[in-house]
Amino acid sequence: MADINRDDNEIELAFPPRFNFGERVISRSVVRNDGTYRGYDVGDVLVNKGDLGYVVSINTFLQQYYIYAVDFVESGHRVGMRAKELCTLDNLPDEVLAQLGDKASALHTLGSAKPLNELAGQTEVLPRQQALTSTD
Repeated sequence: MADINRDDNEIELAFPPRFNFGERVISRSVVRNDGTYRGYDVGDVLVNKGDLGYVVSINTFLQQYYIYAVDFVESGHRVGMRAKELCTLDNLPDEVLAQLGDKASALHTLGSAKPLNELAGQTEVLPRQQALTSTD
């Protein structure tokens, strides 16, 4: 047990969680099964770098760290991750958005279940939607 690296000088619980429930996040690194994810062998890749997920719960570990349960919809995996392994898509700092320029507007469409016409600010009803909402 003496060889466990606990980052003793870092106590995340002294501050509020970095991410909120339902927040869109991406993985900053590849996550492999350490033997705690049932149905997969040790070393199998569960999450790839850049995979999009949603924070579904926030817990603690060793009375020191927040562990964010992230649901990665595309792969179907729900994985516990630390804040340093994640990056938000919903609350990026202004300086990051400024560096992204025009590409920043594309972030709003990532992982969104809304139709593209709603995301673009259009309110026209598509023919399929008219048929579904028609009361004739």
